[in-house]
Amino acid sequence: MKGLKKITSYILITFVLLITVVSLLGIWEVISLEDIMRKIFTSLFIIFVASVIVLFIFSVLIRDSEYNKD
Repeated sequence: MKGLKKITSYILITFVLLITVVSLLGIWEVISLEDIMRKIFTSLFIIFVASVIVLFIFSVLIRDSEYNKD
């Protein structure tokens, strides 16, 4: 479980760095932010919803299987 937490934290750090770089490029008008930021936030929302569903499934299935063993 610790390995999964480390991988998840590295992925989230990568997302934060990516959004920061894109935002800085948008501030300096190197790229247009309108489409990119909308797509980034939509993608992050989809990832968030999927992770909530997976977390719910894991918490329910793992708890049930742990309590059934005792």
